Amino acid sequence: MTIFLVILLFVILIFPHELGHFVAAKLCGVQVNEFAFGMGPVILKKQGKETLYSIRAFPVGGFCAMEGEDTEEATENPRAFNNKSWWKKIIILVAGAAMNIIIAFLVMIFAAVYMGTPTTTINSVTDGGAASMAGIQAGDKIVRVSDSRVDSWEEFVGCIQKEIKADKTISITVERNGKEKTFSLSPQRQKNGKYVIGVVSKQRHNLFIGMKNGMASTVKMTKALFESFKMLFTSKEAINQVSGPVGMIKIVSDAAGLGVFYYLYLVALISLNLAIFNLLPLPALDGGRIIFVIIRMFTGRAISDKVEARVHMIGMALLLTLTVFVTWNDIMRLIRR
Repeated sequence: MTIFLVILLFVILIFPHELGHFVAAKLCGVQVNEFAFGMGPVILKKQGKETLYSIRAFPVGGFCAMEGEDTEEATENPRAFNNKSWWKKIIILVAGAAMNIIIAFLVMIFAAVYMGTPTTTINSVTDGGAASMAGIQAGDKIVRVSDSRVDSWEEFVGCIQKEIKADKTISITVERNGKEKTFSLSPQRQKNGKYVIGVVSKQRHNLFIGMKNGMASTVKMTKALFESFKMLFTSKEAINQVSGPVGMIKIVSDAAGLGVFYYLYLVALISLNLAIFNLLPLPALDGGRIIFVIIRMFTGRAISDKVEARVHMIGMALLLTLTVFVTWNDIMRLIRR
């Protein structure tokens, strides 16, 4: 099951990314010689009118091979990538990352709708918990905590935390059968040091609320990833925490073991990670290629196709070296465990 989930993860991440490049290239009039999913030997292929479509043995990559891309020789073909206008090149290069961002957003919307949005209505009460002993029941709608009006579950949690810090007995007012009832309780301290009152919120499944929450989660996740990338270049220890293919299997296995939501969250997180990483201004990455497009936009062909191709080849070699390094780290971490 873990291997299946890992393969599914790569399909969700890589296919839309390459499809973004492919669709943008076609719309911009660029000749696409091959569109492939996977790496290694071809196991299935079909020749279209212009493009060879192929599925390869190892579903851990893919590519969209455009005419005139990564070539050391200039081409006269007007449909070659290198002969297109600067803005069309940038659209094509950004399209892959844009698809990953869209996928992350859609996954988070699905996760938000699937899990639901917590409401102020209590779905269940833990037997023997503080709320149960105080008399609070499933179906009660929380109205106030002490003197504070509560209109959302987040507000309820915030009020409870505030009361706990103040070391007060908590007064909770609920609506039951159209009438308000007030209960006093003291949260129970758990072994991990956290306090609980023993209530579970009723979830509401709503597409529009899911879209709002999915967007908010995606934005929050993006900010966190930018901070992580910043640490990657400023912290010596951060690079040792980077995971490769081996570590990915362990991460997917752990996430799947926690439930569907955590797996979906991981898919969205890695999809955003892939988008941001690809837009970094490094050779061989889409961001590095965009830098060359911008330089040529201002200077003409001051940098030849041959020089650019070789720079990207060096960049690819460095990325492969990094992959070997993080894979070695993954293996060492597993051995030490």
